[in-house]
Amino acid sequence: MQTPPIQRPSSAFIGASWLALLIGILTYLAGLWNAGMALNEKGYYFTILMYGLFSAISLQKSVRDRAEGIAVTGIYFGLCWISVLLALLLLTVGLWNATLQNSEKGFYAMAFLLSLFAAVTVQKNVRDVARATPLAPADAPGT
Repeated sequence: MQTPPIQRPSSAFIGASWLALLIGILTYLAGLWNAGMALNEKGYYFTILMYGLFSAISLQKSVRDRAEGIAVTGIYFGLCWISVLLALLLLTVGLWNATLQNSEKGFYAMAFLLSLFAAVTVQKNVRDVARATPLAPADAPGT
């Protein structure tokens, strides 16, 4: 299947995406580091962040693969959607029941959402750069 050439994202967009990812993750983690909560609560929120990042990237890759005609099983595609929604639900329930001020809850929610969005954007940029970069003759298929 022949796909149209992919335009390489601008360096500014790539840099902004990475910066947003780093800001989101570091802000979330700084909040956890300084939080007056038990270590098991910090571990819960950290695990949700890691799970959310992985599931968002996996979903973005699956959507992109399907759009490009690369086979993605329905069960995996469904699990990706369930994982993203589950990560969001776990964060929501955790924050709803947390004994934090509303401003702190909003802080965690916004840092989490920024991180997920930026992770998807970074993954898209990585894939677009890889697709836009011509293969060297030694790397070309069939050689």
